[in-house]
Amino acid sequence: MPSPTNRDSLPFEPKKSKQKKTNNQNVSEPVEKEASSSKSTMIDDRKQSSSLKEIPEVVSKRMVRRMALFSGIPTGLGIFSFFAFYVVVTQDWFKVPNTVVLFLSMGLFGLGVLGLSYGILSTSWDEHRVGTWWGWSDFKVNFGRLTSAWRNAKQESPNE
Repeated sequence: MPSPTNRDSLPFEPKKSKQKKTNNQNVSEPVEKEASSSKSTMIDDRKQSSSLKEIPEVVSKRMVRRMALFSGIPTGLGIFSFFAFYVVVTQDWFKVPNTVVLFLSMGLFGLGVLGLSYGILSTSWDEHRVGTWWGWSDFKVNFGRLTSAWRNAKQESPNE
C-alpha cells in the first residue's frame, strides 16, 4: 500500500511564489522581448496556465466515483426509508412516530451531503496514485491543503 506523498504542490496546482510584489520596481530598465517568439510564447503560456487550472481527467473520474459511492448510498437509503415507513404504517405492523421518520430521513440525507465533500477530499489528487479504498489518509492530506489555502487567502486579502 503506497503511503501518501507530502508534496507541497500537485501537477495541476500553480506554483507558489514566495516573493511579494512591490510598488517600487525599477522602471528605468526596459524589458525587451523578441517579436518573433513573443506570439509562440504567449500561446505556450496560455496552454500551461489552462492546464494548471484543470483537474486531470483521471482524478476527476476518481472523484465522481467516490462522490457517487459516499453520497449515493446514504441518499438512496434516505429515499428508501420513506417507502419502508409507508409500508410499515399502512400494513399496521407497528406505529412509527412522524418524528422518527423525519429525523432518520433527514440524517440519511445529511450523510449524503457530507458524502459529497468526503468523496472529493478522500480522493488521491495525484494522477499516478489511486489511493486507498476508504481514503482516510488522503482526506487528512487534502483537508490540510484546503485549510492552508483558506489561511493563505485570508492573509492575502485586504483587511476591511
